[in-house]
Amino acid sequence: MAVGLRRQRLRGRGIPDISTAMKARVTVTLKTGILDPQGKAIEGALASLGVSGVASVRQGKVFDIEVAATDRAKAEALAKDAAEKLLANTVIENYRVEVLG
Repeated sequence: MAVGLRRQRLRGRGIPDISTAMKARVTVTLKTGILDPQGKAIEGALASLGVSGVASVRQGKVFDIEVAATDRAKAEALAKDAAEKLLANTVIENYRVEVLG
């Protein structure tokens, strides 16, 4: 299928045209004071594997997403909206958005 026709069909279904997509990275981490049992398990596993000098571990999530935007401000706004609505539980998690290009 020709690329132009495919884009036209996707736009008709409400799917954005990714030819104008920008990449963004959303990093989600637990807020200070929230217990992190997975981080503690990783910390213990590192010690049992002989990795010394690790004082503590906090785990998080990284989402690399493409957003249909033509400028950095719009891309950042879309990524923040995604983080607020789905990617992060803002009661216990913080998030950071970076627009990669």
